[in-house]
Amino acid sequence: MNSSELSPVKVFFALWPTAAERDRLAAWQAPLQQVCGGRAMRGETLHATLLFIGQLGRDRLESLHLAAQEVRAEAFELRFDTARYWGHNHIAYAAPGRVPPQLRELVAALEQRMTGHRFKFEPRVYKPHVTLLRNAQWSDEPLPAMSPVCWQIGDFALIQSLPEEYRVLARFPFHPAPPLSDG
Repeated sequence: MNSSELSPVKVFFALWPTAAERDRLAAWQAPLQQVCGGRAMRGETLHATLLFIGQLGRDRLESLHLAAQEVRAEAFELRFDTARYWGHNHIAYAAPGRVPPQLRELVAALEQRMTGHRFKFEPRVYKPHVTLLRNAQWSDEPLPAMSPVCWQIGDFALIQSLPEEYRVLARFPFHPAPPLSDG
């Protein structure tokens, strides 16, 4: 085995939009940058993290993949309609005004499967968002209104975080839970 086969990888699960969905959300960056500065995230990297796993031995990637295949979820629409700012880390981001119940169920199912397969992750209250700008400066005032952007969610992805890019390692199409039987 060479050293790259032994070195850990940094991974997370995310909603990974189509190029058209990403482009519509990237259009928010220029107007937001005009009011709060900062550095725009590259359009091809825009995503919504579901669950951050972090460093993982390459030898566990197959198990992670198999655990993710056990997740059952329903397709849904995610509507980003609000620009917000987190002062603690100087990030301007897109957020949904309403979080679909299917999204909360997806995150809970992912956490349950990862816990069941003994993958460690930092438990957090899930706040769906797409980071648009880093190193931004803003106050507690509302950011300008933006045109809503809707993503059609029918799968989730396993992403590897590399120094200059994100790499999609696998996509997991949704498979709804089987109906409850009457007997």
